[in-house]
Amino acid sequence: MLWGIAFFNYADRQAIFSVFPLLQKSMGLNNVQLGLLGSAFAWVYGLGALFAGNIVDRVRRKTAILGGLYAWSAICMATAAVSSFRGLFTMRALEGIGEAFYFPASMSLVSDYHSPATRSRAIGLHQTSVYIGTIAGGFFAGLIGQRYGWRWSFVVFGGAGILLGLVLSRGLREPKRGQSEQIVMDARLPMVETRETVRAIVNQPGALALLGAFFCANFVAVVLLTWMPKFLFDRFHMSLAMSGLTATIYVQLASMLGAVCGGWLADLWRTKRRGGRMLVQAVGVFGGAPFVVLCGMTRSLAWLIVALTVWGFFKGLYDANIFASVFDVIRPEARGSAAGLMNTVGWLGGGGSAPIVIAWLAGHFGLGGAIAMASVVYLAAGGLLLTAARVVELPGRLPEAT
Repeated sequence: MLWGIAFFNYADRQAIFSVFPLLQKSMGLNNVQLGLLGSAFAWVYGLGALFAGNIVDRVRRKTAILGGLYAWSAICMATAAVSSFRGLFTMRALEGIGEAFYFPASMSLVSDYHSPATRSRAIGLHQTSVYIGTIAGGFFAGLIGQRYGWRWSFVVFGGAGILLGLVLSRGLREPKRGQSEQIVMDARLPMVETRETVRAIVNQPGALALLGAFFCANFVAVVLLTWMPKFLFDRFHMSLAMSGLTATIYVQLASMLGAVCGGWLADLWRTKRRGGRMLVQAVGVFGGAPFVVLCGMTRSLAWLIVALTVWGFFKGLYDANIFASVFDVIRPEARGSAAGLMNTVGWLGGGGSAPIVIAWLAGHFGLGGAIAMASVVYLAAGGLLLTAARVVELPGRLPEAT
C-alpha cells in the first residue's frame, strides 16, 4: 500500500519536467523560470519536512500519509487551472506542503515493522516505487501533454492519487511505535521535541555527515530529474514523451536493481561493521560520479543511455540506505523528526538550489556542461559518507536502540 502511495508521490512531482517545452512555448518562460518551478517545490517541501516530521511523531502516521496524499493530489489537479508563471510557481510550492508528510511518516512506519536486521532491505524495496513513479510521471505526462495539452497531465495524475487514497483508507494499518526495537529493549518511548532531535543530530558528527551527504546526493539527483528531459529534447530532438521516458526509464529501472542490492548488501555489511550502511552509500556516489560527467558530455545517444543506466544502479545503492543509515544513529521515538530533518536539508538546500544553479551554469557552459559539473558534488557526498562511517565505528557513537 505504501508502495502505491509513494508511486504517486514521485509521479506527481516529476510530471511537470516532461512538459517544460510546452510551458516554455505557451507562457514564454526562460530557463531560469523553469528552474524556479523545480526549486519552488523543493524549497517548500524541504522547509515543511522538518515540521511535518515533528507532527508525524505526534499523530497517527496513517492519518498523515493519507491526508498528505489527498492534499498533494488535489493541488496537482488544480495546477491545470493556472495560466501564468506566478500561478505555476504557487501550485508547485503548495504541492510541496502535501508531499512533505509522506516520507517521515512512511519511513517511521516501516522502521517499526522491520528491525535493523532487515530495515535496509525493506526500505530498499519501498524505494523501487520512487523509480517506477518517476518513470510513469516522466513518460505519461509527456505523452498526455503532446496529445491533449499539458493541463491534462496534472488532472490525470492528481485524480488517480485521490482514488488510490479512497481505496487504501481502510487497509493501511498503524504499528506500535518502536515495536521492532522492543525485541531487544523494553522501554516506553516518549515523544521528543523537534529541537531535541536537531540537538541530538548536531551533537552526533556521524548524523551531521549523513545530512551533508544527502544534501549533495540530492543536488545531483534533482539536476538530472529536472533537466534531463529538456536536455534530450534539445540535443537529440526527441518528442516530449520519448524525452520524458528516456530521461527516466534507464536511470530508474537500474536504480531499482541497485536499491534491492544496496539494501541486501547494507544489512549484511551492517552485521560486520557498524558503519556498513554508510560504506555502501559511499560506493554508490563514488561509482556514479564518472557517469554523471558522461551524461552531460557525450553526444552519442547510445553512450548517454549507458551512462544513465550505470549511474542509476549506483544511485540505487545510495538511495536504499538514506533513512536506514540515519536511523542507526537516532532513537526510535524521533525517527519521524529525523526523516523530516533529512528531507529539509536534502530538498530545501540540495534540491532547492540545483535547478537554479544548473540554469545559471547552463548560460555559461551549456546545459550538458552544467550537468557534468554536478559530479563534483557527488565526490563531496562520498567524502562525507566515509567520515560518517568512520565516526560510528568509534565506541559509544550508536544509541542503544539500534
